Amino acid sequence: MKILVVDDEPGLRQTVSRILGAEGHSVGTAGEGEEALSKLASEDVDLVLCDLRMPKMDGLEFIERYTSGGGHALVIAMSAYGDSDTAIAAMQKGAYDYVQKPFRAEEVVLAVRKAAEREKLRAKVEELEDQLSTIRSADDIIGHSPSIRAALDMARKVARHPSTVLITGESGTGKELVARLVHKSSPRADRAFVAVNCGAIPEPLLESELFGHVKGAFTSADRDKIGLFEEANGGTLFLDEIGELPAALQVKLLRALQEGEVRRVGATTSQRIDARVVAATNRDLGVDVASGRFRGDLYYRVNVVTIRLPPLRERSQDVPELALHFLRLYNARLGLKVESISPSAMRTLIDYAWPGNVRELENVIERALVLSAGSTIERDHLSDIISPAATAQPATDDFSVKRQTEALERTLIRRALERTNGNRTRAAQLLDLSHRALLYKIRDYELGS
Repeated sequence: MKILVVDDEPGLRQTVSRILGAEGHSVGTAGEGEEALSKLASEDVDLVLCDLRMPKMDGLEFIERYTSGGGHALVIAMSAYGDSDTAIAAMQKGAYDYVQKPFRAEEVVLAVRKAAEREKLRAKVEELEDQLSTIRSADDIIGHSPSIRAALDMARKVARHPSTVLITGESGTGKELVARLVHKSSPRADRAFVAVNCGAIPEPLLESELFGHVKGAFTSADRDKIGLFEEANGGTLFLDEIGELPAALQVKLLRALQEGEVRRVGATTSQRIDARVVAATNRDLGVDVASGRFRGDLYYRVNVVTIRLPPLRERSQDVPELALHFLRLYNARLGLKVESISPSAMRTLIDYAWPGNVRELENVIERALVLSAGSTIERDHLSDIISPAATAQPATDDFSVKRQTEALERTLIRRALERTNGNRTRAAQLLDLSHRALLYKIRDYELGS
């Protein structure tokens, strides 16, 4: 965090700066209120520690002027013994917390840590509220094809019950949106929705992320940490790309689902948890069970109810509605006034295979808006974005969606590896896959060197 220490005593400023600097914070100082206000007007600061007894401008006046002027940093007041009434007055004027002088180093460190945790929580709540505001009902998910409506109807039906749900579908089909719909349509709608991508977190950190840890559990565990299961207690935990879970974590997840309790890393006791689990995968977990990659008992535990999301190529009738939705969305976001999509451009969009599904369509519309110089997206604006080779029509007489999809995946992965000179991390980013998922596909399609 970036911290400003405001106190008229040079020795105290130096002491607090040294204490917080040792904790990894960036610390600046000011000797009185006017100087502090001047610095805060020109610098982005996360936290202010302010003495309440200062000449010229005391701490109460500083806090009032700072907060009433729109200051966003948290303020921790520093007050002397017997000055509790003034400290309370400071909090009434907008201070977040206070510490009493003289204080021990650990007291200041603890107060700052509490403030940091509070800010992290506030930011996360705002993020979740913003994400949840994007979906209020099934009508907010664009599309009227029978396959997508069937998936949404199933989501509404299962939402009323606490059963575990498995959402399947390719990357970019909207699995997290449907998971949020299940949550918002359930009796848990007013509780937390916590999402985690199981393929995006390094394996050594994943157990701690899911189940939490206690202080001293490992070298860097300097304090207790709650896990995502605990954060989702009473609400919904969304495990995206559950097929990427390493074997050891599969065992612990199964135990948590079976017993309804979790144990933090390093703890000696477990605690009850009531979190409804919704999982998602772009893999065929049945095949993974047969190959031994995924535990069969965990598969049957998470696969109580399955919602399959169709790829966009199977519901091309929804492409025009989706494209116009993204046109309106990015016009507003980018401050543009592109009014329409020409018939030839729309036909190009409809005929495209969309290996990246709805997410890719959204990206294409945004880029086309940027490239468009007039009021209409023309076919030419798509020529450098959409590969003409990737059409929605089978190139042969083989109409097997599975085999055609595998052939397309193999081609795209090979092209991505060629473009990145074999850099698999960058190729995974181009393909919108986790690094682990790409490694599996390289092995399955025998694309390794």
